[in-house]
Amino acid sequence: MAPQIGGLRLVHEGWARFLVAEVLQADGTRLTREIEDHGRAVAVLPYDPERRVAILVSQFRAPVLYAGGPPSHMEVPAGLLDEGAPEDEARREVREETGLRLGRLDAVASAWTMPGLSTERMDLFLAAYGASDRVETGGGLATEGEVLAVHEIPLAELAAMAERGALVDMKTLLLFFALQLRRPDLFAGP
Repeated sequence: MAPQIGGLRLVHEGWARFLVAEVLQADGTRLTREIEDHGRAVAVLPYDPERRVAILVSQFRAPVLYAGGPPSHMEVPAGLLDEGAPEDEARREVREETGLRLGRLDAVASAWTMPGLSTERMDLFLAAYGASDRVETGGGLATEGEVLAVHEIPLAELAAMAERGALVDMKTLLLFFALQLRRPDLFAGP
């Protein structure tokens, strides 16, 4: 018999749901595990291959501050899925946060972000954009009350940040490395 969820108790319901699960192991052992449940998410690294820049955003992150980190850091545009397909939700999230209208998305992965604690599965994308794709200002007050700042950063600077450990957001680091692997030409000399 494979492990099974024997019962669930809801502890909190808000932006995320927190549950306590009773897990029945194959040998009959019962374990208790906490589960943070907020579902699917998307993240996108928009980059301009002509100008060799990428877009990141920064906003206040209470959990990072609580854990002793800075109150905000730069990261790729990301958010939870509402009702649509991951590609559509990724385009919506990027437009809301950065003002960019994206076309084709290059799928990188669909991965569990913290499988020991969370139900979050994140679809990760790279997306090329050009100057004509900026249709709104971006940043400022987003729909969820987040105050965002938009940063257009040269890819060479992002590479230096990654090298010195200054890209501290996992999804951002993963997408940046994916871009380096898939488009090494963007990081070659002029």
